Amino acid sequence: MSNIANAFKNGKAFIPFITVGDPDLETTGKVVREMVKNGADLIELGIPFSDPTAEGPVIMEANLRALKGGVTTDKVFDFVRALRKDVTVPMVFMTYANVVFSYGTERFVKACAETGIDGIILPDVPYEEKEDFAPVCKQYGVDLISLIAPTSENRIAMIAKEADGFIYIVSSLGVTGVRSEIKTDVHEITAQIRANSYVPCAVGFGISTPEQAAKMAANADGVIVGSAIMKLIAEHGKDAAPVVGAYVKQMKDAVISV
Repeated sequence: MSNIANAFKNGKAFIPFITVGDPDLETTGKVVREMVKNGADLIELGIPFSDPTAEGPVIMEANLRALKGGVTTDKVFDFVRALRKDVTVPMVFMTYANVVFSYGTERFVKACAETGIDGIILPDVPYEEKEDFAPVCKQYGVDLISLIAPTSENRIAMIAKEADGFIYIVSSLGVTGVRSEIKTDVHEITAQIRANSYVPCAVGFGISTPEQAAKMAANADGVIVGSAIMKLIAEHGKDAAPVVGAYVKQMKDAVISV
């Protein structure tokens, strides 16, 4: 069983996202540790990339700041290696096919396994093209996380049957970012997933308030939040860790209250 399953074993999971290296690697490390201390069940680490097509302006700007600060994929692996000395919760990378290809797919996935990364999310790789990555991920025991969007419709069962780790339900069309309202029928999507898979599912894209988190958690196994966290980091910079920690506690409390 994947280490990712541990994130969901004690009820509803809260999964925060953070762009590695914004504003610097030291701050990212402090923020991750505060998130874990305050109830994060799984950490989603974004590898900085110059063209993150799934991201809205908040995370895109975080990517650019991290790249400008000299963060590379090798430095991200070194960072994870150091983090794993005391952080035991599951961790996954959110990145793009280009990052993996340019590093070398097998070299990248092998490095994930060696440093303690449990899964990879590639939002620009559709189900039909996952065979470019899935076999090598299986070889090294790293889960390739499947995404299901509101437009997946008749492909949901097909995707769910082959899913590993957890299924990432994209709550809204478009890019990441805080939204005042989420109109997608998450209940309908999760019902189809559960009819075809035992893999847990978590909802992301647009969630920022405890109320939204509780509403989404009522229909899924976990909730993912990224842009709201990166906004706090943009505002507070190197002093962001305690602020993000307090926010994560608030969101985790909302998720488990369901």
